[in-house]
Amino acid sequence: MSQIPTYKKAYKDTIAKEMMEAHGYKNVHQIPVIEKIVINSGVKATDEKAVLQDIVKDITAITGQKPVVTKARLSISNFKLREGMPIGCKVTLRGDAMYQFFYKFVNLALPSIRDFRGVSRKLDGNGNYNFGVSDHTIFPEINVDGNKRSFGFDITIVTSAKTDAEGLDLLKRFGVPFRKVSSEQSEEAAA
Repeated sequence: MSQIPTYKKAYKDTIAKEMMEAHGYKNVHQIPVIEKIVINSGVKATDEKAVLQDIVKDITAITGQKPVVTKARLSISNFKLREGMPIGCKVTLRGDAMYQFFYKFVNLALPSIRDFRGVSRKLDGNGNYNFGVSDHTIFPEINVDGNKRSFGFDITIVTSAKTDAEGLDLLKRFGVPFRKVSSEQSEEAAA
């Protein structure tokens, strides 16, 4: 029998109950959940194929799932881009793989960022959270010595929360290290 991911167990055992009490939900299906995590990275149209292959290899190592190569839908001459050219890759994580990646991101990758003071508290208006990683070497699977180049990617955490407040509360309970709100910012939010 495979082991249940730490965050999945934490959600079932404590986070769901805490959210139900804090927000007064009448039904367990009203409690927000993390539905999926999407990781997306792009490359320049002028980059050689090896660059995209390296990115695919590293994202596969980080997520444990092979990404899909995205292709250009339009031809844009100013960017030397033709329709059908590979311009990036993306991977959508759900279930156990999603919880394992999220745990690794919050507890291993974020603390390894130099001068890290927390992530932004801004959600997208629908309870979803976006975060940009500028250097992929913050993940433990990446060997810094063997890498020719570092790249960045976007992480989108899609939740079933109806509001940003619910989404923020859910992510806080998972231990996402948000920046502290100064007294000036809290006064502006209240006004």
